[in-house]
Amino acid sequence: MIFVPLLTCTPLCLEHRALTNVFLRVIVLSPLHLQLSYYGVISIGTPPQSFKVIFDTGSSNLWVPSIYCNSAACNNHAKFDPRGSSTYRQNGRPLSITYGTGSMTGILGYDTVTLFSILASSFCLSQTEAPFMQNMQADGIFGLAYPSLSLSSATPVFDNMMNGGLINLNLFSVYLSSNNQRGSAVTFGGVDTNHYSGSITWIPLSKELYCQITVDSVSGNGQAVACNDGCQAIVDTGTSMIVGPQSDIDNINAWLGASSQNGEYIVNCSNIGQMPDVTFNINGNQFTLPASAYVYQVQYSSCITGFGATGGNMWTLGDVFLKQYYSIYKRGQNMLGLAKAR
Repeated sequence: MIFVPLLTCTPLCLEHRALTNVFLRVIVLSPLHLQLSYYGVISIGTPPQSFKVIFDTGSSNLWVPSIYCNSAACNNHAKFDPRGSSTYRQNGRPLSITYGTGSMTGILGYDTVTLFSILASSFCLSQTEAPFMQNMQADGIFGLAYPSLSLSSATPVFDNMMNGGLINLNLFSVYLSSNNQRGSAVTFGGVDTNHYSGSITWIPLSKELYCQITVDSVSGNGQAVACNDGCQAIVDTGTSMIVGPQSDIDNINAWLGASSQNGEYIVNCSNIGQMPDVTFNINGNQFTLPASAYVYQVQYSSCITGFGATGGNMWTLGDVFLKQYYSIYKRGQNMLGLAKAR
């Protein structure tokens, strides 16, 4: 098992077996803004050029800033220079990716991507980036979703890892720690039993695009408070909060006693100890979040909940959920594994 240590930023799916029996490749992650996002370091090109990337199960493409980017958002990030790589091959196909908070446009290229060994992969060199990316501590995005979500027919890096035999089990697992002293990690090709307790619960995917699952309901104190008739959810390491339809999120936050201010839901920090658990009922199993997991302090006495609204019907279970549950993405069988994180 190979660990790649990372710097910490300032604020602004498998059968159970021993780790020694699988080929493991581990990228250690570091927390970003309010510990709600995590990044790892990869290298591209020969000689390697290093970049901090968010490992994102909600998208499939890999992209990093390039020397061709003239947006202000690129100015404070590492930029890939294809002229400095002897292994770079031009593709030239245009690519545009839209995320919930902005977009990126660029062109496809082909080069070696280094995580722990060398592999060839297509990636995007950004030419324009949305303003929000100027404040990102990470340089780019490393998509981990299915090839069917990949734009411009680019093969995702993880699929190249599987196809190239760099891992002997077609899965990866994610541990997001809320404790800076215990490193978060993405593990390719296995699971790390040090990062979870109890058994793994396996959940079939409802769609092979994102890591999409069916949620039966969201409840508190034994009563349904949202998603009453079932709903679809994406398990997304690239999203910091738990996001859902406006009406459901309003219901949850009202039930929690939160008030809406400028798109955030505010609670008094002194009330955290009395706030109820929120439970996601999935495939006949309960996954519970205590208030300490879904409330974040933003000022001395002001806290926000980790439940945010979107205009659509899809739910997104982001890092607020994933810090509580070790997640395993079993691509070979299209299953998601969840276990209580240590």
